[in-house]
Amino acid sequence: MLSLLSPARDKNVAFAAIQAGADAIYIGAPAFGAREKAGNSIEDLAEVVRYAHTYGVQVLVTVNTLLHDDEYPQAVKMIGELYHIGVDALIIQDLHLLDFNLPPIRLHASTQCDNRTPEQVARLRDMGFKRVVLARELSIEEIRAIHAAVPDIELEVFVHGALCVSYSGRCYISEVLAGRSANRGACAQFCRMAYDLLDAEGNEVPDDQGEPIHQRHLLSLQDLDRSAYLAELIDAGVTTFKIEGRLKDADYVTNVTAYYREKLDKWQNGQINDQIVNDQMVNRGAVYKSSFVPDPTKTFHRGATDYFLHGRTRPMANWDTPKSTGEYIGEVLEVRGNTLRVRLKPGIVLHNGDGLTIGSEGCNVNGVDGSLVKVNKALSGSRYTDIPIYRNLDTEFIKSLHCERKIPVNIVLKENSDGFELSYTPIDGRLTPLTGIVGKGLSFEPARDAGKALATIRTQLAKLGDTPYIARDVRVESKPWFIPISVLNEWRRQVVHGK
Repeated sequence: MLSLLSPARDKNVAFAAIQAGADAIYIGAPAFGAREKAGNSIEDLAEVVRYAHTYGVQVLVTVNTLLHDDEYPQAVKMIGELYHIGVDALIIQDLHLLDFNLPPIRLHASTQCDNRTPEQVARLRDMGFKRVVLARELSIEEIRAIHAAVPDIELEVFVHGALCVSYSGRCYISEVLAGRSANRGACAQFCRMAYDLLDAEGNEVPDDQGEPIHQRHLLSLQDLDRSAYLAELIDAGVTTFKIEGRLKDADYVTNVTAYYREKLDKWQNGQINDQIVNDQMVNRGAVYKSSFVPDPTKTFHRGATDYFLHGRTRPMANWDTPKSTGEYIGEVLEVRGNTLRVRLKPGIVLHNGDGLTIGSEGCNVNGVDGSLVKVNKALSGSRYTDIPIYRNLDTEFIKSLHCERKIPVNIVLKENSDGFELSYTPIDGRLTPLTGIVGKGLSFEPARDAGKALATIRTQLAKLGDTPYIARDVRVESKPWFIPISVLNEWRRQVVHGK
């Protein structure tokens, strides 16, 4: 089964990812994760697990740093707590953890294990790993070869997000220059800094335009985007598609998750017969409603590359800025202080507060009058004329970001000797039905209008409001009793909410 795996910085971002359509989320443990600023308490993780499992979503927890000798007892104790609260799998890098008495929790090998060859993947399989997260640098042919050689292990690949200029798990620049180990979750982000490019004599090397390469972001890669190659990755043996971003906010995760959910569903729609529930398409046992059209250029976006998937493709880096450039919206024609004359793409509308990227400089929109845009600071007219303009903050788009995920259920009210059995059964067979005996000891009068009484029962039992559920079908298997609306509402609350 294919799986869309989304990042979660904390429980609120986890909830957003689930609502946007993630099949699984990955989130940091209280300690020993490869993002030291993205840890979460056991209590919060337990809440995430309960919420996720309601929707049939898996929770993977990262314990993917290299540990010091005196840290193993704490790590093993923490893993036991994670297993106890129902975490579905651990993503780990430190293979020495396997020498300890771990609970029978599913293990995934982090990309930091340097998973680039069939031999390494086979070795991890033999050690008990159920899934490996492949190195980002692999080509489609290399991925296909790994699957062919080791078909009995799940393959997970990154499809979107930030790229490290070095091989995952093999970058030591932070450790050498700052005493901060990336493999301990403390990367100093040297690849996002500005550098001069010098020749052997110490002179600045010119770029293609003859300008000295001075204070340029020479190691800052664009972001990964493989959304156009999902079918190709599936054919190569990939089953899990991972979005990078465990430090990203809920807006980013909502937008990018919804974008890939839509892409994967379009592929699956050609493979399976979908069902319609309340005019909504059901994919994999869920209904997704959103108030926006997903577009990854409208949240954090450095440009896009498929990296080495089809060989060394250009461009891979963005020398101008390591920050979010956003979506291309047109050209700057003229600059006069803090007023820009622009030519925008058709359909582009700017709003006050929007963020713009012009060359290596950022500014915010303070007002728009036709082709004239006032920004919040003066720009140099000589530097910023006849060049592309990007929008890295679309305020109206951010306001529109909302997703809602519903679980279609079949509802049955069946009369029996104890009263009635009421059940809400998800069409996703992985999810547990909600059932209860209701009306025990109560007696009702036969309905004078059987059709009206049955319609009322169906209507009230299907009022699922702000619950995770949406009614697909309602059946009443009893005599047409007159049951007061207040009683029906209480029965629904009793079964759905356990009250």
